[in-house]
Amino acid sequence: MAATNFDSCVYTSAGPVEAEVSGWGIPILILHGSPGGIDAARAMSQFLDRDKFKVICLSRPGYLNTPLSPVHHSIDAEADLLVALLDAFRIPRVGVLAWSGGGPAAYQLASRYPHRVSALVAIAAPSSPWIAPKTPILEKIMFGTKIGDRLIKYLTSHSPEHVIEGALEGEGSLRGDELHLLTEQVMADPAQRQLVLEIATTVNTGGRRKDGWQNDVENFAAIKSLGLEQIQCPVLLVHGDADTDAVLSYSETAHARLPLSSLVVMPRGTHLSFYAHPQAREVQEMAKKWFFDHAQSF
Repeated sequence: MAATNFDSCVYTSAGPVEAEVSGWGIPILILHGSPGGIDAARAMSQFLDRDKFKVICLSRPGYLNTPLSPVHHSIDAEADLLVALLDAFRIPRVGVLAWSGGGPAAYQLASRYPHRVSALVAIAAPSSPWIAPKTPILEKIMFGTKIGDRLIKYLTSHSPEHVIEGALEGEGSLRGDELHLLTEQVMADPAQRQLVLEIATTVNTGGRRKDGWQNDVENFAAIKSLGLEQIQCPVLLVHGDADTDAVLSYSETAHARLPLSSLVVMPRGTHLSFYAHPQAREVQEMAKKWFFDHAQSF
């Protein structure tokens, strides 16, 4: 089925998906975390050169303009929807870049449709059950309401350092001088600064992201198997050892079970370490090389 694109809505055989394609070269599917949306996927993909990579960004089910099916809303169903999207775009095989909550669907996609995935880069991705922590009331207001959404957007413009330090603190175990130093490093790097500020505006769990967030929370808590042993493509696992959102053991366990994988541990890295860390640029280059090296590997 050919892609029909109207206001970024692509009508696939499995339902509509908010999606877009940019650039040319090796096709890379971007799977954002939980919560998120196509705006988060765009931010995630900025390090991919558009003259070398064809980047497919989307909103996962229940986020922004991708509706959540009342019947088919499992992780398996999400993998099926991703394949339908690739079919609509007439893309036979892709590399997949998945961060955090995009990881389970990425693993299922690679497991269920091995001929459609050439390589996978999984960043801080859950590989077994993940239970959402209880959220303090202040965080519920800041990240779960329209008022909080507007406040975060205001702060990203008027007090970016405060937003960045808060994000790094909330996504890792860094505190004190260690946290302040990383905040200063991120503020001094235009790409890292932009990424954290853009992501900060995409993590509201209410509004048009509420259905996706609630579905992810339910699905991730019930994970039994993501078919890791059946994944044929090479997988690059990236994880910060100071990540408190998705702990390092998720990637260590995946590394032990995947037939072909490499694990990169970012020292004192938070959940944002692939994008906000002294070694971020180096690891991003590693990810790009991973996609290049394995684009035609099997």
